[in-house]
Amino acid sequence: MNIKILTPEHVIFEGEVNSVLLPGKNGDFQIMKDHVAIVSSLVGGNVKLYTSKISSEYAKYFRKERENDNVFSFEVKSGVIEFNNNNGIILAE
Repeated sequence: MNIKILTPEHVIFEGEVNSVLLPGKNGDFQIMKDHVAIVSSLVGGNVKLYTSKISSEYAKYFRKERENDNVFSFEVKSGVIEFNNNNGIILAE
């Protein structure tokens, strides 16, 4: 599935991921391939991408969670996600 993360300043990420874990108002939630369409607000916390790698142009925005795992996180203050047909757009602050 394809995820794109945008902030007012930059495109933080665009690429294929296995899943994404997001900080929602009622707790964290995960979106995986073939997830039903969703639009949701995000609260402060970490967006975590589960992917084999992040290209060098986006790596500076992320922190690797654990050395052995392919989990990369990016801290957000708030935001919105729209996900449909295995494509997601996250607008984050």
